[in-house]
Amino acid sequence: MYGAERRQLLTQRLRQEGRIDVAAASEDLDVAPETIRRDLGALERQGFVRRVYGGAIPLERLDFEPEVAQRDTTASAEKDRIARAALERVPERGTLLLDAGTTTARLAGMLPAGEFTVVTNSLPVANQLAHRGNCDLHLLGGRVRATTLASVESWARDVLAGLTVDFGFLGANGFSAERGCTTPDSAEGAVKTAMVRACRQRVLLADHTKYGHDHFSRFAMISELDVLVTDSGLDPEAAEELRATGTDVVLA
Repeated sequence: MYGAERRQLLTQRLRQEGRIDVAAASEDLDVAPETIRRDLGALERQGFVRRVYGGAIPLERLDFEPEVAQRDTTASAEKDRIARAALERVPERGTLLLDAGTTTARLAGMLPAGEFTVVTNSLPVANQLAHRGNCDLHLLGGRVRATTLASVESWARDVLAGLTVDFGFLGANGFSAERGCTTPDSAEGAVKTAMVRACRQRVLLADHTKYGHDHFSRFAMISELDVLVTDSGLDPEAAEELRATGTDVVLA
């Protein structure tokens, strides 16, 4: 098979599956992984793909942000495991911050009986906790983004600047050892940065499919987190790269 034919097949797979895995593609096309990597390098130079850890994604997907309902169905089992593992980090009482996100929303639904003060910018999280008698709930104000149902901009940031929270549970659209924690929207990224500063302990909840996806707005480096809770689908080498930053990595 000529290189041009192989790259055409890779492009078709990208459109159909949304991602190219180097190991799987090399096996399917009966070529060495290095050949696939060179093909992906050529496609990246042509502006068709962005290379990520272990493969590549279509360039147009980099800052695409699906809505909450769509994201909630992605890696559903992994998100459940991550939320349960994060639950072990929740104290019997104290102040918690729950960022917007489908995994943090699952954690909210699992919170045990206890005396909590919870701060959130997430409408789905607030909706789950509003009727709990043991929860002193504080919803951050601001403009609500329809895509994530999260409040953003100065109203949220100004309140966070005056808070000190025991534990913060954060979400991200992408994360990597090199580029840190990222999200497509700069307004949401700024609120997440304020959340990181407001918390004594910072815990990122992110499934393995987000590893290597570097989006427009970075809100924290991995070294600024105390714990990263992800799932066992994360490549072992990637897990070691993340641990090398000094952050505790938990594989649920």
